[in-house]
Amino acid sequence: MAEQRNNNVDTNSRAYKIAAGKGVMNLPNKLTIARMVMIPLFILFFYLCFSGHFFVALGVFALASLTDLLDGKIARRYNLVTNLGKFLDPIADKVLVSSALIVLLTQSLFFTAFLGDWAMIAGGCCVAVIFARELIVSGFRMVAADAGIVIAADKVGKFKTVAQDVAVIALLAFGGFYEIFGDSAGVAAVNYAGLIMLALAALLTIISGINYIVKNIQVLKV
Repeated sequence: MAEQRNNNVDTNSRAYKIAAGKGVMNLPNKLTIARMVMIPLFILFFYLCFSGHFFVALGVFALASLTDLLDGKIARRYNLVTNLGKFLDPIADKVLVSSALIVLLTQSLFFTAFLGDWAMIAGGCCVAVIFARELIVSGFRMVAADAGIVIAADKVGKFKTVAQDVAVIALLAFGGFYEIFGDSAGVAAVNYAGLIMLALAALLTIISGINYIVKNIQVLKV
């Protein structure tokens, strides 16, 4: 991602001092690490059997996703982009979403409650496509980095990330509502919405992956 630096930062302001912290452990990096810590918490609450545990897992996932939005904004606003942040941030993002998709696949209810077994197969294919894209793009970025080429994120990739987050949140909400209300029409609508968003995320994943490579094909010619 291209770095957008703000050259008008008041380094004497209280806000800057709070954001900058001490050494490499600035606020953006602390948020990134907090996101990584929340991943096992999310998995724990997903599998714990108590009333409303899916809603708790949803809350943890939503909070972790929010830190993803905040750490980048703060880092760019106060010129606090560090190599540690560049390393940890994409890892935290991918592990968070990957963990959520994997645990959802372990519970067939999220896919088959209203659509049958074929939806489980379709969901697995969507998740496989998402994982494959991330591996391909990660490898592509490594080649680009070795060639000294900086590749900016595109809008389709950002939409893909949003679609993935919304899909996970909608499916977790469905799980929580299903435990309370059973197979009602409203609960079914939430389930359909989550699965549609997952399919959309997979489609955007394919488009963004192709777009990413086509726009930066020069990397493979170096």
